[in-house]
Amino acid sequence: MRVRGAPAIAIVAALAHAVELQNGAGPSSSAADTISYIDSRLDYLYESRPTAVDLGNAITNLKKVVRGVDVSSLDQDAARSAIVNAYIEAAEEILRKDTETNLKIGSHGAEWLLENAPIKSAEGKVAVLTHCNTGSLATSGHGTALGIVRSLNSQGSLSHAFCTETRPYNQGSRLTAFELSFEKIPSTLITDSMAGALFATRKQSDSIAAVIVGADRVVRNGDTANKIGTYALAVLAQHHGIKFIVAAPTTSIDLHTDSGVGIKIEERKPEELTQISGAVVGVDGKVNASKSVRVATADQTIGVWNPAFDVTPAELIDAVVTERGVVTKGADGRFDFKEIMPERWAEVVGN
Repeated sequence: MRVRGAPAIAIVAALAHAVELQNGAGPSSSAADTISYIDSRLDYLYESRPTAVDLGNAITNLKKVVRGVDVSSLDQDAARSAIVNAYIEAAEEILRKDTETNLKIGSHGAEWLLENAPIKSAEGKVAVLTHCNTGSLATSGHGTALGIVRSLNSQGSLSHAFCTETRPYNQGSRLTAFELSFEKIPSTLITDSMAGALFATRKQSDSIAAVIVGADRVVRNGDTANKIGTYALAVLAQHHGIKFIVAAPTTSIDLHTDSGVGIKIEERKPEELTQISGAVVGVDGKVNASKSVRVATADQTIGVWNPAFDVTPAELIDAVVTERGVVTKGADGRFDFKEIMPERWAEVVGN
């Protein structure tokens, strides 16, 4: 969890391997051996985070890039250099494109929500809730779901943003709350279990218009894997007539998997539920980063189930916002990603 957030996982994995190659890692023999080494390292990196599809898509692209280098007229050293340079350029491009993608997601999402919000303030502003962390700390910058929140705020269309604590790892309270406060976005932190009460008790003039979340994987039918607790928020949002928006770059869309049943869900260590740890806070409110405390919050022998993600069914999702536009369900009640990614659709699905 030193690196988390689907886009950031792909970026860091690609660039970390680029640094290794730049520093001379791998065989210095044939072009085929160089490609084989790159493949082996990328396969190793893929096993680290199987739920987040950005990593898998980045690896597929990088493997394609190194195989596309023409080394037929080059000697052994020049061939290796050409392959490595092509890899490094492709890895850097993943970083560059992510920032561009996030800004587009923010713009598309803000526009769609303002047009489709079930309720706005008298000034035409909307209040939203977001879950987990999907901002600059989870991407190359701006963010996906939090990018939409940022875009709404920058254009004066956000009345308030609520963020969940996001138990058990607390990405919302530790990271999203920091980002919102740092940028002086009007915001409030709640625990995960307070969302239903929030939806039910907010006064009419400042009701929540939408829940906006990111995605670690959106499969072909629109089912979405995201941080644990997302599914519950989607159910609550539908009950209260609140829009449920998934913000996802097209790199997070998995056309190979038909439905959420095929998504592998990572499970994390039980201590995240039975213990809590962190820096010591003094009576003056200052944080002592050099000291930490670990506290038991449960019987240490109790059995624990700790999935990192859950799957939200497509029928609970109103819109999937990508850098290429907003996808909503058709008359048949299904999401169709063919129009926004025709080349990948033709390659994977075929029709």
